Amino acid sequence: MSHQGFKPHAEPLFEVVLVEPEIPNNTGNIGRTCVATGCRLHLVHPLGFDVDEKACRRAGLDYWPRLPLREHQSWAHFREREPAASPWVFSTKASRSLFDAPLRRGDYLIFGRETAGLPDAILATFPPERVLSLPMVAGERSLNLATAVCAAVYEGIRQCLARGEISTTPAGRLTL
Repeated sequence: MSHQGFKPHAEPLFEVVLVEPEIPNNTGNIGRTCVATGCRLHLVHPLGFDVDEKACRRAGLDYWPRLPLREHQSWAHFREREPAASPWVFSTKASRSLFDAPLRRGDYLIFGRETAGLPDAILATFPPERVLSLPMVAGERSLNLATAVCAAVYEGIRQCLARGEISTTPAGRLTL
């Protein structure tokens, strides 16, 4: 897909990684969050939908050409291509809260499929302190993927703002 005219920030604020996403609307919403916050989106195949130019036009994703996007053939391909990744992995199985993690510019925020999350085999490759959850009331299963990604990105923005690593303009726009 062409990204002509797109001038990405020198360095993405965060690297948002979706491993085998299944629902196109969620990925579209996450793409919009990435565009609005200066993040790069990584899609790890297989995908449950098409992201070619025709499919994006048909879905009305007018912001998609401005999205810094990297696609990876598989989880192994992603790990080979992004070896220096500072990962935070999200799972409802985690005991560490997102709010206890020191998110930094350039960190990778990794999320699994809508129906199953990340496979146990992938989760097992990360130390428990790198696996995060979003707090929820007892008995609730999970949040929508797009909601979870947005919450994590904005918590990272809040932390970066508090440390003075980024700022906002008087109009409330991010200065990366």
